Amino acid sequence: MFLRNTFLCIGLLLGIQIVEAQKKGINWSDDGITYRKIVGGNIVKIDPKTDIQTILVKKEQLIPAGATVALSPESFTFSADNTKVLLFVNSARVWRYNTRGDYWVLDLQKNKLFQIGKNATPQSLMFAKFSPDGRYVGYVSEHNLYAEDIVSTYTYKLTTDGSRKMINGTFDWVYEEEFGCRDGFRWSPDSKQIAYWQVDANKIRDYYMLNTTDSVYSRIIPVEYPKVGEAPSPVRIGVVSLNNTATRWMKIEGDPRQHYIPRMEWSDNNELVVQQLDRKQQESKLIYCNTLNGSTSTFWAESDDAWVDLNADDPSGWKWINNKKDFLWVSEKDGWRHIYKISKDGKSTTLLTKGAYDIDVIKSIDLAGNYIYFTASPSNSTQRYLYRVHVNPTTKSMVDESPELVSQSYLIGTHEYDISPTGKIAKHGFSNHNTPDVEEWISLPDNKPLNNQKAIAKNPPIDSSMDIEYVRVRTVDSVVLDAWMHKPKHFDPNKKYPLVVYVYGEPATTTVDDAYGNHTNFLYRGDMSEDGYIQLAIDNRGTPALRGAAWRKAIYRRNGQINIRDMAMGVQKVLETYSFIDKERVAVWGWSGGGSSTLNLLFQFPNIFKTGVSIAPVTNLLFYDNIYTERYMGLPQENMSDFVKGSVISHVKGLQGNLLLVHGSGDDNVHYSNAEALLNELIKYNKQFQFMEYPNRTHSIKEGEGTRRHLQTMYTNYIRAYCPPGAR
Repeated sequence: MFLRNTFLCIGLLLGIQIVEAQKKGINWSDDGITYRKIVGGNIVKIDPKTDIQTILVKKEQLIPAGATVALSPESFTFSADNTKVLLFVNSARVWRYNTRGDYWVLDLQKNKLFQIGKNATPQSLMFAKFSPDGRYVGYVSEHNLYAEDIVSTYTYKLTTDGSRKMINGTFDWVYEEEFGCRDGFRWSPDSKQIAYWQVDANKIRDYYMLNTTDSVYSRIIPVEYPKVGEAPSPVRIGVVSLNNTATRWMKIEGDPRQHYIPRMEWSDNNELVVQQLDRKQQESKLIYCNTLNGSTSTFWAESDDAWVDLNADDPSGWKWINNKKDFLWVSEKDGWRHIYKISKDGKSTTLLTKGAYDIDVIKSIDLAGNYIYFTASPSNSTQRYLYRVHVNPTTKSMVDESPELVSQSYLIGTHEYDISPTGKIAKHGFSNHNTPDVEEWISLPDNKPLNNQKAIAKNPPIDSSMDIEYVRVRTVDSVVLDAWMHKPKHFDPNKKYPLVVYVYGEPATTTVDDAYGNHTNFLYRGDMSEDGYIQLAIDNRGTPALRGAAWRKAIYRRNGQINIRDMAMGVQKVLETYSFIDKERVAVWGWSGGGSSTLNLLFQFPNIFKTGVSIAPVTNLLFYDNIYTERYMGLPQENMSDFVKGSVISHVKGLQGNLLLVHGSGDDNVHYSNAEALLNELIKYNKQFQFMEYPNRTHSIKEGEGTRRHLQTMYTNYIRAYCPPGAR
């Protein structure tokens, strides 16, 4: 099923980390009308129209020599000529995702199975991929880059200086967390060279975590973690040839300790295209690099007084079109998130999605059909629909056209699509606040179901237990906020009910998406609706809603201020509007950025919020990483007062209500020092509270037997005790 659940975000969002293999989405076949999947240990091709399965690789073919048990692939990739399969097995987690493990190749013509990098440390290979000609497999192992000849099994060691602090072909913690950069090398189109990132973290100070649970002596765990105000790790792009393993470094202008390189791809056999951001992320440059001599030239740039949209929905892959004469780029330069067609030389820029609306994500480029498919929701930012425009407008009417709605207009809510590379078919999922996820396969461009028997009904079944109301709240500051309210079962408008508000509030996610599953509390052991709670969520300015760049960037240098006031004033308006809410029973809770918002609301607006549960919060904005914090707050060396005003720790004196604070001591994302700093301030002012440390647990607080059950039980008991359930 498609996953679109506010309570299942990653990184700085909620901390429930979704373990995944390297390849996301559907493994499409080359024909664009079938897909491949592991079923019963076999790799099969499936026709979505008929559900007929054809076995491509039998389970028995995946038994290594001398073994009796077949490999269990977590992901697989076919070579370009479909004669070989690369299999990813035995994975292990690196920070957020399972990106480290072992790789095997199955030669389908010879029916030969063999391991790649068999002399490397077991479970150490990362991001292995075929060269375009299928002759080699490139991979990273222990921070060095390798290429292996599949026929001769000869291994080229392409870098030799890799270490924990000198990272080749992949990234450090902060690039992964904030730019989504993980796979850090690219084969050239002719398979003769590899371009790769090198991250030099030697000048980045380590944050030391302490593991006190795995042995009788404690163990220090160092993490290279650049705090806000610290200069970035120098990053450079190198190109290495298999014929000569000496690296040629690209001569990109600018101090590497004051810039980032979040994207890099090949534009030709001897040319790279690179995106460079300045440290404040207010200027983005697109740069060509000549890989023969390392020379570079900037051909396109944009800037913003707040921050430049990262254009990183997919940080691997460049959206080239028209035989690489043009490419597509997403920018907010006119105040809306739009798609532009830019000529290769950067001299011609064409706006393709005209109008006062934001696009969400580019889903597919169908050059043969002359369409770009993308999700958007021009009239309701809580929903998502599929739209399309012409990628190469040939008439004035095409140039001036409004986006064409593809999704069924009668299915009101959130639509998800995984479109085949040829743009011929797609998997379509739909849900809304009371409609559980439903799916169908459709053909494009006509948007018709492949199988009428399995099409989504015009009126799909609803979950009658979901008494959800979507509202727009106008605050005392004349700011209109989107919100939803989940009323309890057996609701009586003449009685008063407790209110539990779920918050996030920062630029990383929204909380009011009209999708199924967003309106129940995953930490509550029981049924909040049955127990008589009203639940509420509100999206403030600064959240990434499709409401224009001004909405999103209003939070610049005001995180912890404008977003907190918006949420507080929104809840205040709800309390004034609905007489059935008990103003003395108002609780708020959140995780990570939402934990920070919870504390700020509880401390700054104690007249509104009586009880709060804050999990893994950033309590001092100076304690978080540089890429995220400086993007939204600027540099503390230049505007320290904004950091002070926005930090939870500055408002501790305001606590009057009930507080439960929760943190994992092994949190590599929002460090445990955030909790200890806040504890000291609470103690200093004699503020009474409850605190729970989860020893050696990460940001997700899920490791160890019984951990999640314990957290849920504690959370539930606290809410019931200090924000008692039921109508009065």
